Amino acid sequence: MENTELNKENIDYTSFSKAISERYLSYALSTITSRSLPDVRDGLKPVHRRVLYAMMQLKLNHNLGFKKSARVVGDVMGKFHPHGDAAIYDSMVRMAQEFALRYPLVDGQGNFGNIDGDNAAAMRYTEARMTKAAELLLSEIDKDTVDFRVTYDDEGQEPVVLPSAFPNLLANGSQGIAVGMATSIPPHNIHELIDALLHLIKFPNATNQTISNFVKGPDFPTGGVLVEPIESIQQAYRDGKGGFKLRAKWFVEKLKGGQWQIIVNEIPYQVQKSRLLEKIAELMENKSLPMLSDIRDESTENIRLVIEPKSRNFLPEMVMETLFKKTDLETRISLNLNVIDEKNVPGVKSLKDALKCWLDHRQIILQRKSKFRLSQIEKRINILNGYITVYLNLDKVIEIIREEEKPKEVLISFFSINEIQANAILDMRLRSLRKLEEIELKKELSDLESELNSLKGLLDNNNEQWKQIYADIKSLKKEFTDIGIRRTVIEDLPNVDDFDEDQFIVKEPITIILSHQGWVRSQKSHLSDEIELKYREGDKEKFKVHAFSTDKIIFFADNGRFFSVAANKLPSGRGFGEPISLTIDLKADVKIIACFPFFDGFLIVASEKGHGFKISTKNIMAQTKSGKQVINVKGDNKAKICKKIEGDTIAIVGNNRKLVVYSIDEVPELNKGKGVILQRYKDGTLSDITTFNEGEGISWQLNGGRQRIEKDLLTWQGKRGGSGRMVPNGFPRPPIFR
Repeated sequence: MENTELNKENIDYTSFSKAISERYLSYALSTITSRSLPDVRDGLKPVHRRVLYAMMQLKLNHNLGFKKSARVVGDVMGKFHPHGDAAIYDSMVRMAQEFALRYPLVDGQGNFGNIDGDNAAAMRYTEARMTKAAELLLSEIDKDTVDFRVTYDDEGQEPVVLPSAFPNLLANGSQGIAVGMATSIPPHNIHELIDALLHLIKFPNATNQTISNFVKGPDFPTGGVLVEPIESIQQAYRDGKGGFKLRAKWFVEKLKGGQWQIIVNEIPYQVQKSRLLEKIAELMENKSLPMLSDIRDESTENIRLVIEPKSRNFLPEMVMETLFKKTDLETRISLNLNVIDEKNVPGVKSLKDALKCWLDHRQIILQRKSKFRLSQIEKRINILNGYITVYLNLDKVIEIIREEEKPKEVLISFFSINEIQANAILDMRLRSLRKLEEIELKKELSDLESELNSLKGLLDNNNEQWKQIYADIKSLKKEFTDIGIRRTVIEDLPNVDDFDEDQFIVKEPITIILSHQGWVRSQKSHLSDEIELKYREGDKEKFKVHAFSTDKIIFFADNGRFFSVAANKLPSGRGFGEPISLTIDLKADVKIIACFPFFDGFLIVASEKGHGFKISTKNIMAQTKSGKQVINVKGDNKAKICKKIEGDTIAIVGNNRKLVVYSIDEVPELNKGKGVILQRYKDGTLSDITTFNEGEGISWQLNGGRQRIEKDLLTWQGKRGGSGRMVPNGFPRPPIFR
């Protein structure tokens, strides 16, 4: 009973939705501020900041030796970042990859992955140290320049933000997905950023457009060609949101005999080379790139993709435009300058605002550094004054120390010095007495007082602070002389005339084969009827159509839909082909009733119940895999006939063996619909239709293979919609024209 009452007292009742909302909000805020979004001041997420700080503690400077990556990861995980070692090492690996970061922050030794997408070696095999850029981020962190907070276990301290003497946010960019928001910042050129920062110091009210005149666009570690219009780039930087169209860099390499090949030597940022090659090879296999004969990778340390065209008559620009359209040789890099500001609040900033935030941070760092130095100087001046007192009264000081029980109190009282000075005198070693020369002490004191006045003047004068920051940023350019050259070229989008991809297809005869079970394939050359073709067990030939590789192949299904497929995109004649449902959206219970290469003319289409109409072939082309509905059929009624109109007369026969003949002009031309009654049935359905010239008569095949031609058609002559008369003697069963 007592336990029940105790439990009741400790229960806090709340609604489920409120409890979920509070917990989810807590999770969301943690993800946004402590994991996914970078800080606008140093451009780092917590895990990257902790990795660099741990490396600094391990004294992994760029000019000193390497240490095992596992040592760094262990320190980060044990001291600062209580998460999985894989996540920490992955972050560290990315900071070392020259193809991922424009200015790497980790100098890696060993296998740190490659542009093909291969993983880095395990952390026990690789070694690392910081780069110059990383050291700049951490410079003067020991001079009270930034705030520290306790680590997760309350046993140590970690920096809230780094001093960041390097504009890392925009120089290296950042990617992250939080809850309800994301960030995507591409890397930029450090020289351009420095020029923009210097201009912003001189002209704080400079417009966004002026700043974008200095920062011309992203500068990716993998190079490439930026083909985004200038107006679009400027708008993206002004809004903090937008995108950039990036293309691979390529050139034409001449070969013997007038042949040529395309060499791609730079691919877009964050595109894996192996995946890119797989995609192109897959498109070639699917005949989506008919202009290519081969693609191969001849890359060493430098990228070299060789693209061979099928014909030297093609224009290289048109070949590349097709590849840009269909592959990742052209990508779109998004810009979403969503960052955490100095108040720990996320928000989207313009390029100018992001630069201004960094400059403001540098001013705070300068002020804090100056105050820290000021404090040190004041302490040293205080001690120096005590030393001078010792020098002037050395014998008396020694006497007091030797004879007095409490020498500190006596020194303070006798020489009127403070406790700090007295402690400094008492802590002095005997060997230091020889250094106590008045001239040297006074010179050091003079220098410190001069520096003290200079620092006070700096702290009191805002203009002097900006002059100092200006000089520091200007000197930063020298640190990146070698790797500061722009890698991504900015060009206007090439003016390539509109072209038809079909021009790349070499015209050659092919045969399209469709089986009863719906398997389709194309084989080279026009196959004769004598050639025996293989089909799946229980399957047989339904259509064998002669066409050319440049044709559009038209399929007509019994649901009244037309489908159009480029002949070169049909599966090749290996094996039994593929189900046609992989090429067009065809339901399992729907059958193909006509297959032919596209021609410019007219068709007669009809349903089983005898309704139909004429249609121009210009109106049957389907733009999508789902086809185009032309003849409307409902219930058990299905499309039955689709034939080319060849002549001025139409003959229709039903399965009731009644035939009617009349002028084709009586059949209206429609674009789609149910159609009109072509032949009326009491008991029966449409069996077949043929068109012919009245003077030539109609023909059909008799048993034994003989052909019969009937020119006297007066008996069967009628009007559209008539029921007709019985077919002539010898007409085939079932009643079809052959």
